Amino acid sequence: MFEATKVGRSVSKSAFKEQHDDLRTQLLEAQRELRSAQIPVVVLIAGVEAAGKGEVVNRLNEWLDTRGVQTFAFWDLSDEERERPRYWRFWRSLPPRGELAILFGGWYQAPIEDRFHEHCDDSILAAELNRIVDFERMLTHDGCLVLKFWFHLSEKDQKRRLKKLSRDDRSRWKMLPEKAQFSEHYRRFERVAERVLRHTDRGIAPWYLIEAADERYRDLTVGKTLLQAMRSRIKRPLPMEPSPTADPLDLPETAEAQITLLDQLDLEQKLGRDFYKRELKRLQSEINELAWKAYKQQRSTVLVFEGVDAGGKGGAIRRITSAVDARLYRTIPIAAPTDEEKAHHYLWRFWRHIPRAGHMIIYDRSWYGRVLVERVEGFASDDEWRRAYTEINDFEEQLVEHGAILLKFWLHISQEEQLRRFEDRANTPYKQYKITDEDWRNREQWPRYKIAVNEMVARTSTESAPWTLIEGDNKPFARIKVLQTICDHLSAALTTDPK
Repeated sequence: MFEATKVGRSVSKSAFKEQHDDLRTQLLEAQRELRSAQIPVVVLIAGVEAAGKGEVVNRLNEWLDTRGVQTFAFWDLSDEERERPRYWRFWRSLPPRGELAILFGGWYQAPIEDRFHEHCDDSILAAELNRIVDFERMLTHDGCLVLKFWFHLSEKDQKRRLKKLSRDDRSRWKMLPEKAQFSEHYRRFERVAERVLRHTDRGIAPWYLIEAADERYRDLTVGKTLLQAMRSRIKRPLPMEPSPTADPLDLPETAEAQITLLDQLDLEQKLGRDFYKRELKRLQSEINELAWKAYKQQRSTVLVFEGVDAGGKGGAIRRITSAVDARLYRTIPIAAPTDEEKAHHYLWRFWRHIPRAGHMIIYDRSWYGRVLVERVEGFASDDEWRRAYTEINDFEEQLVEHGAILLKFWLHISQEEQLRRFEDRANTPYKQYKITDEDWRNREQWPRYKIAVNEMVARTSTESAPWTLIEGDNKPFARIKVLQTICDHLSAALTTDPK
């Protein structure tokens, strides 16, 4: 099941010295090639206590060019990590393309320790391991090389090593004596670890089992395995495992079948001016109170606004932000990705903006660009945007599981109303910044966007994160519907026990 470099179990000092310089030279050369190929590398270091994981990481930082290497240790959760979904801390540590990240324990540490301490049962562990498999598959299909090393010691060797470490004032083992329970229950820990490794040992992200009794053998084996994996990845740019993508949702050619969800919206709905003003004042007062209530209950709120160009997203957002205390929210306008954002998985720039508990974040366009503009304009391949539906649903599921109140709005207007608004912007000096040549060009893609939106809603309107479609030809009606929907959902969510 586990892959390991097949060399001797011990290495003499002279043999280590003989191989050391050549291995380091080859690793540096492979690292330069990976940087040129813009391939990110994630190395997970895990295993039994006292196996020398820290020594291995120090050795890798000695052998590699540290300008392209970052090391992360996932110990106790910080306050800001505790207030966000568990994977937030891992997304922040993912390397940009061409660089390498070494993670102590990574996303495996908590599941193993929780099961070992019996804080969860086998079914919960299995669900978490399935999420890990999906996460690693997603990273791999985005081009990342994921390497997982498990360091093994026999019970006898572990006891010998721990006795030595207990006398070392610089040892983390001495700093954290509660870790001793892992050695006291060696076989139980080994059973949990074996289950985890078997479940998550996949072709695209295999485990490498390293015998750690001999330090020189351990270090050389890791170095050679890393070198071989990097060279193989450079020669084989595509993942070995087929990508899980959504089947095409093609509509039949008949006129009736071409009618989408958007065609069924009643865009003639309107509100009178006086009624609009009264409702606006009432709802803004209510949303302000609910935002403070969410803050006190430590429930974060994530609002996603998508829609056609000139559909009224900005106006709806301004009616929210003018009602909520500025200390409680942030608005994130999403445009073309920066060079830093392009160097990461497309969800990276959204994960890093997830709000702390009790705060609100408003996305003016969002991760749905992957299945809308990137799909229609050809910025993403078919495989990339088809597998994005699953990736997005899992992302949103993690937000909701952690307690976030997630609301998604699609603001829709007719082609005729869009043209009227475009012309108004073009002819009004203080509105001209809102209209670009790109907006006019996008009108020609209206039929393709309509199909993309229909599929987006069908595949990502889930029980925990449904879409709300807003009829936007009449701005007052659209704004009141958005505010009323937010108030209704916040009221329902905040009457329940936040735990």
